[in-house]
Formats: sequence, structure tokens, C-alpha cells
Amino acid sequence: MSLDALGASPGGLDEFRITTAREIATLLRQLCNGNVPISLNAADGSVVRATVWSMDAEHGRLGFAVDPLAPALDSLLAECDAVAVGYLDNVKVQFDTPHLVLVRGPNVSVLSGPYPRELFRVQRRSAWRVRPLLRASPVARVRHTDIAEMQLTLRVLDLSVGGCALFLPDDVPPLQVGGVINGVLIELDADTRFQVALRLQHVTSLGGDARGVRLGCEFVRPDAGAQRSLQRFIDHAQKRAKMLALN
Repeated sequence: MSLDALGASPGGLDEFRITTAREIATLLRQLCNGNVPISLNAADGSVVRATVWSMDAEHGRLGFAVDPLAPALDSLLAECDAVAVGYLDNVKVQFDTPHLVLVRGPNVSVLSGPYPRELFRVQRRSAWRVRPLLRASPVARVRHTDIAEMQLTLRVLDLSVGGCALFLPDDVPPLQVGGVINGVLIELDADTRFQVALRLQHVTSLGGDARGVRLGCEFVRPDAGAQRSLQRFIDHAQKRAKMLALN
């Protein structure tokens, strides 16, 4: 369903709709200047990672820099239309991107489409998230989505009962957004480890000297043992936070 239809439906996103030219330009500029990863999501499930490359409100054009060899690019071009999704800290920005056309250049390949007349700015729901102690070296051991033989050990930045955030260094090839990664081993400390499937929901630029990006992941149907381990870890983290607040 397009965002326009979703926004108009009962209980949809109409309250988050932005139509003023200044606000649209401001959000697009933040995505562009921050080199924020964008997911272009086609109706058939194809997802292509991109960044906002160019903005031309006067001529009504918007460009996305993409990898011309991205596995899902042909499928997305066949669909022609997609929904763009990017994250600015705790805010999700999304808009329709119809009639996309690939323009190949010597230095960059750009998906060109109409400049959006509206977009949706959605504040992500706040959930109780904990940051594991660094001395515990919390990690997720995961297989790369596109390179089967590549095993990754990624630092856990924070987690909640519903998911976790992982740090992906700049020197590691990007992972595909939207897919489910099975058999991920989460190791939070010496006593807390469990296996779970993850769905990579979004990629967020950390900026500054971070030298990597934040992977926002959802736990997919964790079993009872994983849920107990996770809840116990979060309960202990909450107690530690309360004790620190009192001291």
C-alpha cells in the first residue's frame, strides 16, 4: 500500500503528513547532508540501499545514489515505484518514490524520480532499552546477508525485549535491509547468551568519528529460553540504573 493510501486510511499516518515545501526540504537536506542510509522498498519485497544524492525542488527531481550491482536493483526497477525510508535519530522519514529511472554515471549511479510533494515524519515509539556494560563485551555473531562465508562479530549497542542495535564498521560490506538473518548468537555477558533470528529494519548513520553505522534489528519469534534470558538481563540492567541514580 502506498503511503498516500495508508495516510488516508482510518488510523493511518495522516497526522504525520508533511506537505509544506520548507519542511520537506529541511528533512531531505538532513538526509542528504548526513549521508543517511535510505531503504527503497518495492511492493514485491525488494529492498535497495541508497542515499539522497541530489535535490532539485525547482525542477521537481530527486536523486538517490545506489550500487548499480545491488542484487535487488533490477526487481525494484521492474516495479518502478518504491517507498523510501530513512531514520534521523529517533524519527522515521518516509515517502513515495514513483517512476524511478536509473542513470549510470562514471562515478556514481543515480535513481532519479519526482521530488516528493509530501512525506511522513513519524516519531519512533520509545521502548525501555538498555546499554550493556562495555566491559562485558556484548556481541552478536551473525552471518553476512550477501556473503555466506563471511561470519561477523558485531558489538551490541543497546537492546530491548523487541530487538537490538548493532554496530557495523565502515570496512564491512553493508547488509541487506528487510531480510531475516537466522541463527544469530547473542552474547551479552558470561551468563547471558541465546540464539535468535534477526530482521534488519533500518540502518542509521552515527556521524562524527564513529566509523560505522547503527543496525536496528528486530527479534523474530524468539523462543521461551531466549525471552527469559533477555528479560533477566534487562531486569538486572534496570536495577543497576536505579542504584546509580540513587547514588
